[in-house]
Amino acid sequence: MSNVFEKAIAFAMKAHEGQRRKGGGIYILHPLEDAVIVGTMTDDLELLAAAVLHDTVEDTSVTAQDLVDNFGERVAELVADETENKRAEQNPADTWKIRKEESLEVLKNAGIETKMLWLGDKLSNMRAMARDYDRIGVSVFDKFNQKDPMEQRWYHMKILEYTAELSEYAAYREFEYLFHHVFDKFNESKGEKA
Repeated sequence: MSNVFEKAIAFAMKAHEGQRRKGGGIYILHPLEDAVIVGTMTDDLELLAAAVLHDTVEDTSVTAQDLVDNFGERVAELVADETENKRAEQNPADTWKIRKEESLEVLKNAGIETKMLWLGDKLSNMRAMARDYDRIGVSVFDKFNQKDPMEQRWYHMKILEYTAELSEYAAYREFEYLFHHVFDKFNESKGEKA
Protein backbone atom coordinates (compact mmCIF):
# COMPACT_ATOMS: atom_id res chain seq x y z
CA MET A 1 0.00 0.00 0.00
CA SER A 2 1.34 3.38 -0.92
CA ASN A 3 0.01 5.25 2.08
CA VAL A 4 -1.59 4.89 5.48
CA PHE A 5 -5.05 5.71 4.14
CA GLU A 6 -4.99 2.98 1.50
CA LYS A 7 -3.67 0.52 4.08
CA ALA A 8 -6.50 1.53 6.44
CA ILE A 9 -9.13 0.93 3.74
CA ALA A 10 -7.86 -2.61 3.14
CA PHE A 11 -7.63 -3.26 6.91
CA ALA A 12 -11.17 -1.98 7.57
CA MET A 13 -12.61 -3.96 4.66
CA LYS A 14 -11.15 -7.16 6.11
CA ALA A 15 -12.23 -6.30 9.68
CA HIS A 16 -15.83 -5.53 8.67
CA GLU A 17 -16.13 -8.35 6.12
CA GLY A 18 -19.65 -9.80 6.14
CA GLN A 19 -21.02 -7.24 8.60
CA ARG A 20 -24.29 -5.41 7.98
CA ARG A 21 -25.55 -2.10 9.39
CA LYS A 22 -28.68 -1.91 11.57
CA GLY A 23 -30.60 -0.79 8.51
CA GLY A 24 -29.29 -3.79 6.54
CA GLY A 25 -26.71 -2.05 4.36
CA ILE A 26 -23.17 -3.30 3.76
CA TYR A 27 -21.17 -2.13 6.77
CA ILE A 28 -17.96 -0.98 5.08
CA LEU A 29 -19.85 1.69 3.13
CA HIS A 30 -20.38 3.65 6.37
CA PRO A 31 -16.67 4.05 7.31
CA LEU A 32 -15.86 4.81 3.68
CA GLU A 33 -18.55 7.51 3.63
CA ASP A 34 -17.13 8.85 6.90
CA ALA A 35 -13.73 9.20 5.24
CA VAL A 36 -15.24 10.95 2.21
CA ILE A 37 -16.92 13.47 4.53
CA VAL A 38 -13.74 14.01 6.57
CA GLY A 39 -11.93 14.44 3.25
CA THR A 40 -14.03 17.55 2.59
CA MET A 41 -12.43 19.13 5.66
CA THR A 42 -8.82 17.89 5.53
CA ASP A 43 -6.33 15.98 3.40
CA ASP A 44 -4.52 14.59 6.46
CA LEU A 45 -4.05 10.92 5.51
CA GLU A 46 -3.78 9.71 9.12
CA LEU A 47 -7.08 11.40 9.96
CA LEU A 48 -8.67 9.84 6.89
CA ALA A 49 -7.25 6.48 7.99
CA ALA A 50 -8.81 6.95 11.43
CA ALA A 51 -12.14 7.70 9.73
CA VAL A 52 -12.23 4.36 7.91
CA LEU A 53 -11.00 2.55 11.03
CA HIS A 54 -13.29 4.32 13.51
CA ASP A 55 -15.59 1.34 14.17
CA THR A 56 -13.00 -1.44 14.06
CA VAL A 57 -12.28 -1.59 17.80
CA GLU A 58 -15.90 -0.99 18.77
CA ASP A 59 -17.56 -3.41 16.34
CA THR A 60 -15.00 -6.07 15.34
CA SER A 61 -12.34 -8.23 16.96
CA VAL A 62 -9.65 -5.61 16.23
CA THR A 63 -7.95 -4.27 19.37
CA ALA A 64 -6.51 -0.87 20.12
CA GLN A 65 -3.07 -2.48 20.12
CA ASP A 66 -3.71 -3.85 16.61
CA LEU A 67 -4.22 -0.25 15.46
CA VAL A 68 -1.04 0.94 17.19
CA ASP A 69 0.93 -1.90 15.61
CA ASN A 70 -0.44 -1.29 12.11
CA PHE A 71 -1.00 2.46 12.00
CA GLY A 72 0.87 4.06 14.89
CA GLU A 73 -0.11 5.94 18.04
CA ARG A 74 -1.80 8.94 16.42
CA VAL A 75 -4.28 6.94 14.34
CA ALA A 76 -5.01 4.64 17.29
CA GLU A 77 -5.63 7.63 19.58
CA LEU A 78 -7.98 9.25 17.08
CA VAL A 79 -9.97 6.02 16.82
CA ALA A 80 -10.00 5.71 20.63
CA ASP A 81 -11.55 9.18 20.86
CA GLU A 82 -14.60 7.82 19.08
CA THR A 83 -14.73 4.33 20.55
CA GLU A 84 -17.40 3.67 23.15
CA ASN A 85 -17.08 1.32 26.10
CA LYS A 86 -19.90 -0.94 24.93
CA ARG A 87 -20.14 -2.86 28.22
CA ALA A 88 -20.64 -6.11 26.33
CA GLU A 89 -21.89 -7.90 29.44
CA GLN A 90 -24.92 -5.59 29.68
CA ASN A 91 -27.96 -4.92 27.51
CA PRO A 92 -27.06 -2.12 25.04
CA ALA A 93 -30.42 -0.42 25.58
CA ASP A 94 -29.72 -0.23 29.32
CA THR A 95 -26.28 1.36 28.84
CA TRP A 96 -27.14 3.72 25.97
CA LYS A 97 -27.37 6.93 28.02
CA ILE A 98 -24.16 6.40 30.02
CA ARG A 99 -22.25 5.41 26.87
CA LYS A 100 -23.43 8.52 25.08
CA GLU A 101 -22.68 10.78 28.07
CA GLU A 102 -19.14 9.36 28.29
CA SER A 103 -18.48 9.75 24.58
CA LEU A 104 -19.93 13.26 24.50
CA GLU A 105 -17.57 14.26 27.30
CA VAL A 106 -14.66 13.18 25.09
CA LEU A 107 -16.10 15.14 22.15
CA LYS A 108 -16.71 18.25 24.25
CA ASN A 109 -13.03 18.44 25.23
CA ALA A 110 -11.55 17.14 21.97
CA GLY A 111 -9.30 18.86 19.47
CA ILE A 112 -10.40 19.84 15.99
CA GLU A 113 -9.20 16.60 14.36
CA THR A 114 -11.32 14.43 16.64
CA LYS A 115 -14.27 16.72 16.02
CA MET A 116 -13.82 16.26 12.26
CA LEU A 117 -13.76 12.50 12.75
CA TRP A 118 -16.94 12.62 14.82
CA LEU A 119 -18.70 14.89 12.34
CA GLY A 120 -17.90 12.55 9.46
CA ASP A 121 -19.27 9.56 11.36
CA LYS A 122 -22.37 11.27 12.70
CA LEU A 123 -23.24 12.93 9.38
CA SER A 124 -23.06 9.54 7.68
CA ASN A 125 -25.41 8.16 10.36
CA MET A 126 -27.71 11.19 10.12
CA ARG A 127 -27.99 10.82 6.35
CA ALA A 128 -29.16 7.22 6.83
CA MET A 129 -31.54 8.25 9.61
CA ALA A 130 -33.07 11.03 7.48
CA ARG A 131 -33.51 8.70 4.48
CA ASP A 132 -35.25 6.14 6.67
CA TYR A 133 -37.29 8.81 8.45
CA ASP A 134 -38.59 10.05 5.11
CA ARG A 135 -39.53 6.49 4.19
CA ILE A 136 -41.01 5.10 7.43
CA GLY A 137 -41.43 8.04 9.81
CA VAL A 138 -40.97 7.70 13.55
CA SER A 139 -40.56 3.92 13.17
CA VAL A 140 -36.97 4.69 12.15
CA PHE A 141 -36.09 4.75 15.85
CA ASP A 142 -37.23 1.16 16.39
CA LYS A 143 -33.94 -0.20 15.02
CA PHE A 144 -31.83 1.66 17.58
CA ASN A 145 -30.91 0.63 21.12
CA GLN A 146 -32.45 3.94 22.19
CA LYS A 147 -35.93 4.05 20.68
CA ASP A 148 -37.06 7.34 22.26
CA PRO A 149 -36.80 10.11 19.64
CA MET A 150 -36.34 12.71 22.36
CA GLU A 151 -33.24 10.95 23.68
CA GLN A 152 -31.90 10.66 20.13
CA ARG A 153 -32.65 14.38 19.67
CA TRP A 154 -30.72 15.24 22.85
CA TYR A 155 -27.69 13.24 21.70
CA HIS A 156 -27.56 14.72 18.21
CA MET A 157 -28.17 18.24 19.51
CA LYS A 158 -25.09 17.86 21.77
CA ILE A 159 -23.04 16.72 18.78
CA LEU A 160 -24.09 19.88 16.93
CA GLU A 161 -23.16 21.98 19.96
CA TYR A 162 -19.77 20.35 20.51
CA THR A 163 -18.75 20.46 16.84
CA ALA A 164 -19.93 24.04 16.24
CA GLU A 165 -16.37 25.22 15.59
CA LEU A 166 -16.67 23.28 12.31
CA SER A 167 -19.66 25.37 11.17
CA GLU A 168 -17.66 26.82 8.28
CA TYR A 169 -17.69 23.40 6.62
CA ALA A 170 -20.50 22.10 4.41
CA ALA A 171 -20.51 18.84 6.42
CA TYR A 172 -21.53 20.70 9.58
CA ARG A 173 -24.25 22.63 7.77
CA GLU A 174 -25.60 19.40 6.24
CA PHE A 175 -25.64 17.72 9.65
CA GLU A 176 -27.48 20.72 11.09
CA TYR A 177 -30.02 20.72 8.22
CA LEU A 178 -30.71 16.98 8.58
CA PHE A 179 -30.94 17.30 12.37
CA HIS A 180 -33.72 19.86 11.95
CA HIS A 181 -35.34 17.81 9.18
CA VAL A 182 -35.67 14.79 11.47
CA PHE A 183 -35.96 16.29 14.94
CA ASP A 184 -37.91 19.54 14.50
CA LYS A 185 -40.99 17.34 14.46
CA PHE A 186 -40.32 16.74 18.15
CA ASN A 187 -40.20 19.16 21.01
CA GLU A 188 -39.09 18.92 24.62
CA SER A 189 -42.54 18.66 26.21
CA LYS A 190 -44.75 16.80 23.78
CA GLY A 191 -42.70 14.36 21.72
CA GLU A 192 -43.87 14.25 18.11
CA LYS A 193 -45.68 17.34 16.88
CA ALA A 194 -49.11 16.98 15.39
